[in-house]
Amino acid sequence: MAKMRAMAVPEAGAKLQLQEREIPKPGRREVLIRVQACGVCHSDVLTVGGHMPGMKYPRVPGHEVIGTLESIGPEVDGWQTGTRVGVGWFPGSCGYCSQCRRSNAFACENVQGATGVSRDGGYATHMLAHVSAVARIPPELDSVESAPLLCAGITTFNALRNSGAGAGELVAVHGVGGLGHLGIQFAARLGFRVAAVNRGRDKEQLARSLGAHEYIDTQAGDPAAALQALGGAKAILATVTDAAAMQAVVGGLGTNGTLMVIGAVGALTVDSLELLRKRAAVQGWYSGTSVDSEDTLLFSQLHGIKSMNEVFPLEQAQAAYDRMLSGKARFRVVLKVD
Repeated sequence: MAKMRAMAVPEAGAKLQLQEREIPKPGRREVLIRVQACGVCHSDVLTVGGHMPGMKYPRVPGHEVIGTLESIGPEVDGWQTGTRVGVGWFPGSCGYCSQCRRSNAFACENVQGATGVSRDGGYATHMLAHVSAVARIPPELDSVESAPLLCAGITTFNALRNSGAGAGELVAVHGVGGLGHLGIQFAARLGFRVAAVNRGRDKEQLARSLGAHEYIDTQAGDPAAALQALGGAKAILATVTDAAAMQAVVGGLGTNGTLMVIGAVGALTVDSLELLRKRAAVQGWYSGTSVDSEDTLLFSQLHGIKSMNEVFPLEQAQAAYDRMLSGKARFRVVLKVD
């Protein structure tokens, strides 16, 4: 039998281990992907650390996957082997439950979990995916360069285009990091007036080069007051993973403004009077479905939006994961799978 290589977590909290396995055969409505690249996302901590209920081990992390279709299972129509595809956090959907029928496939009642969490992901040479989770990759996009667009990209782009902000309105991107450096690019190309909000001034030049029109240093003063001085934000894209920092910018919302939360911080305290008097809102945003991935990829290709990556070979997945956790990567980490 042909063999595959996978960097798997044998048990919660353990180091990634190189495993040799038989290449699986796709089941009903599944496809087998020959992985070319997989991003290393902070959400992979959920798999490595065993933070999701019902986790089963060993488990292969990875939900920023690009590769080619190697084989196709029964009841899969419209796809051909050799097609380059991507898979993100979205694990697929049934297409017939009440949520799917109401265009809420991300909340499918029958296909639940996430790629690399409830099923093996892309830290491997091969992986299985539900066909509804698969997105087409524009031929102009490089697999290694573009893998982070399947999570960091879709999450920022999808949140921004659903934020309620219109062309020319002030949108703040809070955090110039793995999510934020993409968020600034998307916000600028979507026609917003973009304010980058970050601690210190060391990333100001980068933020402006990515498309930011304004830069707010949270160490220099109250970021909410600074946003109000610019007229108040129609939307704030909160990418940071610090609740206190997130709470500090809520006051920067303008009338009918929305804080779009995509950074996981747990409990978040917001002054209800601040929301009431502005008719403002706080909203969480799920990354998106495979169709949203295709929209993100096409928009990125059309507008030259790129992820800034550090690349590691598959066998160095532990080093890549540690680099991601260190917070020192500029800005995403990607596994190149040969």
